[in-house]
Amino acid sequence: RAPEKQASGVFAAVFCSMWMGSAVVTVNAKLLGGTISFFQSVCVLGYCVSPFCLAALVTLALNKTFLAHVWINILWVAVAFVWATRASAVFIGQFIQKERRLLAVFPVFFYYTLIGWLVLLF
Repeated sequence: RAPEKQASGVFAAVFCSMWMGSAVVTVNAKLLGGTISFFQSVCVLGYCVSPFCLAALVTLALNKTFLAHVWINILWVAVAFVWATRASAVFIGQFIQKERRLLAVFPVFFYYTLIGWLVLLF
């Protein structure tokens, strides 16, 4: 939806948001005593973004039809958010002590909220 001349800026914003968010979530898990490696966590968070890619493709396709409505887009992004958050929270939660699990998974919620917002925005 961004103009053609802003394509590189949009890519840079999404790329930096992905890496910075993954790094913050991973460092948080490590500081809470998690046994997950840095690259393992970044890879899991990256793979769990695939529902957002699917939601972006669906909303892009629906925007060409009579179903082009913001509430339908929000619904698809909400489904992707639940899917991605659940998948990554279960995986990351395995490497954190039970009493600290919520503290480790909480930033994942914000990370995927940012990604969902970017999908709706761009």
